[in-house]
Amino acid sequence: MMLFTEVRGLPVVPPDESGPLGTVTSLTVDMVSGTVSHVRFRGSRFGGETVLPWESVDTFGPGAVRVGSIGAVESVRPHHDLLGRRILTDTGTGHGTVLDVAFDTGTGRLLAVFTTRGELPADRLLGLGDYALVVRAG
Repeated sequence: MMLFTEVRGLPVVPPDESGPLGTVTSLTVDMVSGTVSHVRFRGSRFGGETVLPWESVDTFGPGAVRVGSIGAVESVRPHHDLLGRRILTDTGTGHGTVLDVAFDTGTGRLLAVFTTRGELPADRLLGLGDYALVVRAG
């Protein structure tokens, strides 16, 4: 298990470990499956963001994100970062903001969302948009 905040800023290392490709900027979540779908990283201060599918990642560790293949760069729709996002229940009630997200580094499955109002199980997540993360009222 790792937290999104632990992954942000980690170097992305290619299979030959020839040097970092960049540093992780964020993780994209597929709300339907409840998993991390993409790793986003920036190669240099002025470089554009690169998006790798989850399947390209070999391992997540405390020191780096190791990728198995860098040829699978994808173009994906705009992404909404979970960290700092406002939370609303499906009945429209505010439920604080997202502080962090725990996920399984082997499968990418979300485990829990840590909010300003406590912990939410990942199975309560319904959708993520421009305005808020929507969760099932509990």
